[in-house]
Amino acid sequence: MELLVRKTEDFVLTGRGDAPAWSNAPWVDLARVGTGPGTYKTRTKALYSNTGLYLLVDCEDKILTADMTQDYDMLFTQDVVEVFLWPEASQRTYFEYEISPLDVELPIMVINAGGPFHGWLPFGYAGGRRVRHATSVRGGERRPYAKVDGWSCEMCIPYALLVGLQNVPPTSGMTWRANIYRIDYDAPEVTQWAWCPDTGGNFHDYKKFGTLTFE
Repeated sequence: MELLVRKTEDFVLTGRGDAPAWSNAPWVDLARVGTGPGTYKTRTKALYSNTGLYLLVDCEDKILTADMTQDYDMLFTQDVVEVFLWPEASQRTYFEYEISPLDVELPIMVINAGGPFHGWLPFGYAGGRRVRHATSVRGGERRPYAKVDGWSCEMCIPYALLVGLQNVPPTSGMTWRANIYRIDYDAPEVTQWAWCPDTGGNFHDYKKFGTLTFE
């Protein structure tokens, strides 16, 4: 999988994807992976600026199965969108970012050498090193277990946060490996979606990540 990421000026995030800049980026569908029963449509867009990588993910949904309100909690156990960025393939360290429909976040630096692996919270996660993010809900309220028609999230992951991973910041023609996931817990069996479905349910199978090519 390959996605061309177009250049933009920085803009304000609302969670709705209504900034004019997004009109320059095409929607890309995520594929359902695993055996979960959910049939919700999930799609994404990407842009980049001189300061960070912008991502928009739109999720059809019926229930916001999420009640965690503290950043850095175990968001992956409830409805969530996850982004994986691996700027330099010679390293075995990559960045994972999780955001819930309630606009709660979990940023992790992961070292994965192919065996057991673990993630750490980034050091000095503040100011210009902090991810800008926002979520919005349609057809209902943004609250735990609300009935809705869907939700969306926007984020700008700053290059200042990724210092040390090499190939940062990206320049025209550069490539990063990446993947984008969604997990939904509406049914007893969770449903998962991935931009690069070859990874299946193993979100951390980084060798099967797709490629972001910066315009």
